[in-house]
Parts: sequence; structure tokens; C-alpha cells
Amino acid sequence: MVSMMAHSPAVLGGYLQLSAAMKRAKLNRKVSERISIAIQVQQGCGLCLDSHVNAARALGIDEDEIERARSGTSDDPAMAAIITLALQIYREPAAITDEQILELRGHGYSDREIADVVGVVSLNILTGAFNLVAGLRPLPQPVP
Repeated sequence: MVSMMAHSPAVLGGYLQLSAAMKRAKLNRKVSERISIAIQVQQGCGLCLDSHVNAARALGIDEDEIERARSGTSDDPAMAAIITLALQIYREPAAITDEQILELRGHGYSDREIADVVGVVSLNILTGAFNLVAGLRPLPQPVP
């Protein structure tokens, strides 16, 4: 993906800067990977989806929670609420309500973590859309 992005120094630079910035996010990686899974199911980038599912597994997220993330939810009400926010940022950000933000704060999310969700969604939109436009697909899995 990065080598393909190099055709546009502006896109590559933006991706590298946003990617580096999101490494400083306060949002827990177990949260951000579930958000990424939910977003990539919607966006349809198989390469990104595979990458985020593998990252979730490496973080110890169980298969049931990975499947819930694919469906845009979680067994944990706090996790379900933040995934819902992410999907709304992706689909219709104008529909986000003050009550939703208060609910997230009630679940213990800080304003910084809530803001980080916008960054996670944005990074997923950029990488997923780029991969789809560039025709990048997951490698075929070997037959066992």
C-alpha cells in the first residue's frame, strides 16, 4: 500500500503523518482494533479487515468479540457504545447527539479518547479506500 501511495507524495505524507499521530492516541488498542474491524466491514477492504482481525487476535481479543465487532457491537456496553459512535462518524456524523457523548463519558471515556475515535475512523477510511482504489486484496490463504 505504501509503495502505491508513493505515486502521490501528498497522500503518502498525509497517511504517514496521521498514522504516526494515531500511535500517540490515548484510545486503548483493543478498542481501536474493534472499531477498525467494524469500519472495514462497512467499507469492504478485505486487506484492512484481515490486518485488523489478526491484530485483534494478537491482542488476545476472543473470536466471539471479533465477530461482534464485525457486526458493529460488543458484549460490553461501553465497547458497544464506542463502536456505535465510530460507525456513526463513518456513516452520518451529523446525527451524533450530545446524549451519546454524555453516555460515552458515563462509560469512562475521556474527551481525548472520544476525539481519538475520529482519528481511527479517518485512518481507516484513508487506508481502506486507497487499497480498494489501488486494487489491493488479501493474499490467498494456503489450503491446509
